Amino acid sequence: MREILPVLNGWYAAGAPFGLATVVAVSRSAPRDPGAAMAVGPGDEVVGSVSGGCVEGAVFELARQVVASGETRLETFGYSDADAFAVGLTCGGEITVLVRPVSPAHDTAFGAVADAVAAHEPVTVATVADGPAPRGATLAVWPDRVRGTLGTQGLDAAVTADARGELALGATGLRHYGPHGQRREDAVAVFLHSFAPPPRMLVFGAIDYAAAVAGIGAFLGYRVTACDARPVFATPRRFPDGVEVVVDWPHRYLRGTDTDDRTVICVLTHDPKFDVPLLEEALRRPAAYIGAMGSRRTHDDRRARLVEAGLTERELARLRSPVGLDLGARTPEEVAVSVAAEIVALRWGGSGEPLTATAGAIHGRPPATR
Repeated sequence: MREILPVLNGWYAAGAPFGLATVVAVSRSAPRDPGAAMAVGPGDEVVGSVSGGCVEGAVFELARQVVASGETRLETFGYSDADAFAVGLTCGGEITVLVRPVSPAHDTAFGAVADAVAAHEPVTVATVADGPAPRGATLAVWPDRVRGTLGTQGLDAAVTADARGELALGATGLRHYGPHGQRREDAVAVFLHSFAPPPRMLVFGAIDYAAAVAGIGAFLGYRVTACDARPVFATPRRFPDGVEVVVDWPHRYLRGTDTDDRTVICVLTHDPKFDVPLLEEALRRPAAYIGAMGSRRTHDDRRARLVEAGLTERELARLRSPVGLDLGARTPEEVAVSVAAEIVALRWGGSGEPLTATAGAIHGRPPATR
């Protein structure tokens, strides 16, 4: 959804109604996670995807229908659906898609939500998916305000409280309530779609490997900052567009920067005078991933220096060094792929083994960290 919001906001600002399809639930090996979205706008223009191609044709028709009728639809596609093969769903899972019309008349908060997401301001959108409440009704919840209604004060109050909790975690999914927000009932299904600011990737070092890692980090959706103490190297021309470049001593910059449990820190300076004080700071603060580049000899020397600096075994156990998975990488771009693979595997609990050597579900593994 985040990727297609600029297009949707343009349609919305122009007053052009569009059909917005959002995956609200999945089972087994469905190809996309909850929150994946596709929209059909003016002139039957299509943006986004809900299934990677499996059911796009059927969802396209649904989106056109809801724009014409003004009525929200909830549909499940999968092997339990008699029409599953006809629409091409051969991936073995099920997806439930909420398709609703969007225009200033149907959703007065959509523009404000899109603007908030563009400004990296956290917001959750709650939408009634099913049950005795107005299907398609939305409530936008910010940390300090709300806009819209789901039909009753009690339901709005309960969902607002839950939405703020989920926003802190960046979580998205269906929640169930009674018609007036009763938490022990499940009559009303509400989809909470959290738009937390994108996680940060901090890349230290202004070498070719750092530029490649910064580029793949931006591709994965991180807000990337590259930092190096040497102004002759730390220049925007050495990094992909959209990467923030900072000239500062790495440990000093990190000390003044907020991190959280989603932050990725990549130490590619490969110089003890930068690495050691930087890792002292990094290993004592919140982060999802802390990796450092270097040979095994470099790693052993760096570890000894960190022990001498007073880091504990528990703190040192957080360090991924040498950085990356064993892909046989040689070039900066190949090394960047190995680093990205390790970050993704750590986030979702992947083994890093070839899928041909594993068994069981490919998708749907619970995340190891958030």
